[in-house]
Formats: sequence, structure tokens, C-alpha cells
Amino acid sequence: MFKDKKLLITGGTGSFGNAVLKRFLDTEIDQIRIFSRDEKKQDEMRNLYKNNKVKFYIGDVRDIQSIKNAMYGVDYIFHAAALKQVPSCEFFPLEAVKTNVLGTDNVLTSAIEFGVKKVICLSTDKAAYPINAMGISKAMMEKVFISKSKTVDPDRTTICGTRYGNVMASRGSVIPLFIQQIKAGKPLTVTNPDMTRFLMSLEEAVELVIYAFLNGESGDLMVQKSPASSIGDLAQALIQLFGSDSKLNIIGTRHGEKLYETLLTKEEYFAAQDKGKFYRVPADKRDLNYDKYYHQGSKILSDYKEYNSNNTERLNIEQIKELLLTIDYVQKELKGGCHE
Repeated sequence: MFKDKKLLITGGTGSFGNAVLKRFLDTEIDQIRIFSRDEKKQDEMRNLYKNNKVKFYIGDVRDIQSIKNAMYGVDYIFHAAALKQVPSCEFFPLEAVKTNVLGTDNVLTSAIEFGVKKVICLSTDKAAYPINAMGISKAMMEKVFISKSKTVDPDRTTICGTRYGNVMASRGSVIPLFIQQIKAGKPLTVTNPDMTRFLMSLEEAVELVIYAFLNGESGDLMVQKSPASSIGDLAQALIQLFGSDSKLNIIGTRHGEKLYETLLTKEEYFAAQDKGKFYRVPADKRDLNYDKYYHQGSKILSDYKEYNSNNTERLNIEQIKELLLTIDYVQKELKGGCHE
């Protein structure tokens, strides 16, 4: 489906964009457009890949005209541009709204105008039962793409989304931080050792997006089933892998953090279709007949549980070590080599 096609990745200089490039550069795809506001990272990617299939566009999803400048002739979009850091979004919630909510609307409005065939919007487990500004803005982003999917002919433009948990060793995540602390001989700063998080590799994140691309219908939200670990066990697994005697410095749960994350709310789990390795949550196709909201309910819903990092498969320390050894970043750090 990607043969001779043009793919646009918003926020394409991030970890996800680099993983997509590695996945697609040797295929028959015609062109991959990297759209972001960071010219330094774009220059680094340009020098790293040195591939004529990759085209770089400076712009910001907040500026709809800059998106349109990159949209001409595009067949598909992976929308990954977002403000993702919980603390910065807490301090500047309106900035999160401008990028994650209004920026998404700009991308989708442009995609519809230019007749893009399919758009995949990337979301996060923090959007389910959100308690921080980042999660709330991503929850609204999901509402925007689902709403937008109802107003466009799916035969012209299909809009769907993915939601996933922590991507291991991605930029700004906890694994690189722990490794830096181990190598510096410092204690590992653990918020709460019993806190649990889903674990997913960058390659799995890309595969989830491709699965949504191949199988998603307009308005769908796709979720990959993922194992989880406690933060304490993750820290101990890294300490053992690196042969360190580092201790844990328990600093306590930070503002805006949950004890566990949710990939599917109870309401979504009730509606979800089990696809083996994935869950498909179809869009609620009810129209604006408000009577349905007030007078029609479901008694079955109250019996359902959510799908979260506390009730999914829990990895032990040995299993976490095995998983960590599949991550290129961890392998390079263990060898003491350099990495991009």
C-alpha cells in the first residue's frame, strides 16, 4: 500500500519519526516528509540518513499554512507532533492545548482539504482517565480526530488513531535517565517502586501504527496489548544488567503522576473488539440526538473493568532484563559505544 506513495510525519524528528524512517527507507515508498519546527534535529537527520527519499519541512502544527506547504501530493499522514512532557504541560497548559488539540485540528483540516487518503493520530495512555494537562490535551486530541472522522467521507479521507504506553528508551523517558545515573555512580531516582507502567518498544509503536493504517476504519482507536512492570523492578533489572551497586533514591510520586496507567477505560473496554494482539475501539456513531444520551444506558457496563498496567501481564525482573536486551539503546550503552 505504500509503494510509490508519499508519507508525511508530523513531529518527525522525534524517536517515532526515526523509527519509521528505519522501517520504510528500504521499501518502495516514494517519499517520506519530515515536518517539524526543530531545524537542528532536521539537519542531524539529513546528515544521518543521506537519502533522497526523505524531505524536510520546517513548520509548526499550530500554523495551518505551514502544514499546507508540506501537504501537497501527500497520500498518508502519521501525526506524531505533540507536547509530551508532563511537567512542562502542567506549567503551560495552554501551550499543550495549542499543539495537541488545535494543532491536530489544523493537521486534519489540511488533510481533508488536500484529499489525503489516511491519517493516523498518535495518542498516549495518559489520555485515559487523565489527571494532568498533557493527558487532558491528548484526550481532547482523540475527541477531535473522532469528531472529525464523522464529518468527512471515509472513502476520501480515513482518520483513525492509536494509543500506547511508555515507549522504552524514547527521548526523555526513564530508561536513559536510569542508565545515565548508573554510569555516573549515582542512586536511581525512583518516584514510587510500586508504580506500574506499560512497556513497549519503538518498533512495536511503529507496528501498531501500521496495523491501524492497514485495518483501521474511520474513527477507530487501536491499542496494542502490552506487558507492564513496576518502576522498582525496572530499576533493579537495569542495575543487574549493568553490574552496578547503585541504590534507589525514593523521591515519591510527582505532581500529575498516577500509580498506574490505563490503555482502555472501562467504557472503551466494553466497546472494544479483541483482535488478538490488538484491541479495536470503534467510534461512537450516535448522532446529536441528545435524548439517547439522557434516556438510554447499559447495565452491562458496570460489570466491566478497565485495561490498565495493574491488571495486564506483569513482568518479573528476569523478564524485564530479557526485554531490555532487545532494545538497541540498551545494547549500545552496555557495550559503551556511541549512539544517535
